Amino acid sequence: MEIIKNVLQNKEIKYPLENVGKIEDLLFLDIETTGFSSKMSKLYLIGCVYYKNEVWNTIQFFANEYSDEKELLEEFFEFAKPYKTLIHFNGNNFDIPYLLDKCKEFNLDRNFDSYEGIDIYKRIQPLKSFLKLINCKQKTIEGFLGINREDKFSGGDLIGVYHDYVSDKDEQKKGLLLLHNFDDICGILDILPILYYCDLFKSKLIVTKVSAGTYKDINGNDKLELLMDFDIPFNLPVPVASRNGNIYFTASNAEGVFRVPIFEGELKYFFANYKEYYYLPIEDMALHKSVASFVDKSRREQAKASNCYIKKTSRFLPEFDNVINPFFKSDYSSKELYWEITEERKTDRNLFSAYSSHLMANLL
Repeated sequence: MEIIKNVLQNKEIKYPLENVGKIEDLLFLDIETTGFSSKMSKLYLIGCVYYKNEVWNTIQFFANEYSDEKELLEEFFEFAKPYKTLIHFNGNNFDIPYLLDKCKEFNLDRNFDSYEGIDIYKRIQPLKSFLKLINCKQKTIEGFLGINREDKFSGGDLIGVYHDYVSDKDEQKKGLLLLHNFDDICGILDILPILYYCDLFKSKLIVTKVSAGTYKDINGNDKLELLMDFDIPFNLPVPVASRNGNIYFTASNAEGVFRVPIFEGELKYFFANYKEYYYLPIEDMALHKSVASFVDKSRREQAKASNCYIKKTSRFLPEFDNVINPFFKSDYSSKELYWEITEERKTDRNLFSAYSSHLMANLL
């Protein structure tokens, strides 16, 4: 078993690590094996990145022989003791379970219970469509962020290389194995800015400008739309664009824009406590019983949930949940909600900031 250490001089991290933990407590992890099944394969390399003496460092625990697995595990867990947060890529699905299985195989009383875990893959996977990624592999994310690596192999490509190395101890083969793992663990550092897109969905957006514009619908008719320019509290590494139905979103650096179609026409507001209302069929509206009791009985009936409404013709904006009240619908069974653009609301910048954050949360 061999331990290889390197210092990463002038390594720049383009993401605020305080968002994930204290820098000295972070340990970045990636393993290399000869297969997916711990029972049918060998663990031959554990690579880590850590911050010490004001510089980033790598350490690689490498098995020169198949029989080095147990010693490799013992050395790794001993080294990892001082750290509190493990950061990995898809480690929840592979690295961590694999290492635990190997500990059971060798009767080692080791686990990860005392560590907080951060799986970058797990955080990014829900954003796959939003970011227009073909998949969520580490190399795909590196490509999205414009990162180029020296290593051109996958872990699967190198399984045969390791088996050959165990037989012939060819240093060039060993170099390929170490380089792949080195690029993987350093790559986890490099792709940290992808987490900005996770933060985007949790951030409070600040609307700086609200204006009206026009667009053409599918029939070529001019329709009104709302444009909201907003500030993002950080710079996005790559511009993004997305949509939810007819709601469009674009963002670049620390600025973004929402384009939202404005509905012009008649919608209904439904009263919640319909048992306290009468429905007036001729007027096609509901009135509270304290008022409608003066209406002739022949012109009123007990309201139902489906007809306990008043109608309003105005301009409205869509919402996905009951966020801005009162909300309006086209009919009782409709799931599409709207809120009214009143004169007072047109100048309420805080309202539009909350609305933009609401739209952002529903882009996925």
